[in-house]
Amino acid sequence: MFLVLALWIVILSLSSEHFLTATNLLNVARQAAPLIIIGVGMTFVMSTAGIDLSVGSTVALISVLAGSWLSAGLPAFVVLPLLLLVGALLGSLSGWVITLGVPAFVVTLAGLTSIRGLAFVYSDGYATPIVNPVMAWIGRGGILGVNAPFLIAMAVAVLGWFLLNRTRFGLHALATGGREEAARVMGLAINRIKIAVYALTGALAALGGIVISARLSNGSPNAGVMLELEVIAATVLGGTSLFGGRATIAGTVVGALLINFVRNGLNLLGVNPYWVQVVTGIILVLAVLVNTVLSRRVESWARATSEGDEGNAE
Repeated sequence: MFLVLALWIVILSLSSEHFLTATNLLNVARQAAPLIIIGVGMTFVMSTAGIDLSVGSTVALISVLAGSWLSAGLPAFVVLPLLLLVGALLGSLSGWVITLGVPAFVVTLAGLTSIRGLAFVYSDGYATPIVNPVMAWIGRGGILGVNAPFLIAMAVAVLGWFLLNRTRFGLHALATGGREEAARVMGLAINRIKIAVYALTGALAALGGIVISARLSNGSPNAGVMLELEVIAATVLGGTSLFGGRATIAGTVVGALLINFVRNGLNLLGVNPYWVQVVTGIILVLAVLVNTVLSRRVESWARATSEGDEGNAE
């Protein structure tokens, strides 16, 4: 995906004079930020061989809660931690039900419909304007010319990389996805790990909802529609396995950027925006196919090399 992203950037830079401008690149980074933030959480879930289809609906609920609570006069330093807590609790609930033996697909599909339903019930279907200096900075502020949403996304990605690759929690999550029964025999707390990764994803979905609401300056029950599919696409494009045991935060970041660069590039070229989803789907299928073929080739090469080394040793 790194090579695909680089190739796409080269092609678009030659096709449109507006593509490599600072304004356009920063705009793409701002749009990709929620996808990166939530994608980090999805990477952890998929590392355990799970999936979370409810993240888009969580974004919607967080959006309407943010608009409502801030409009009621609550300060941002109280509202923002509460929103993260709500997201974590929703994720924990999904994780707990999954540990009871219900498939993750079913549990989170139910969350996809019910949580967005709660958002519509709470807001009565209306969007609420958000006028708050802290939210304004989160959505449209920045540091040294780099917008705040992308800075937040990069901070989340770095912390996610460290958690996945340099802590026991990350290694245990990968072990759970790689072979759950073996991990259980090793004494790992499988249920606790699953609840934790879904709680993390819920909290990051809430953070993504905060960023989206801040950027749009309103809390809407329609926020995050179809976002869960884009998050899953970005995660898989980056090389995280749908079957668990293999995950990469850097790949998820590249996958999210690729999706947004594709959308942005096609828009600059005047392509019908409806074709963006078609192209994204095709890229996703090709990426999974290429990753599968490459994985098999690498495994075959490694096996052949190992057998050759053993033969030479004899």
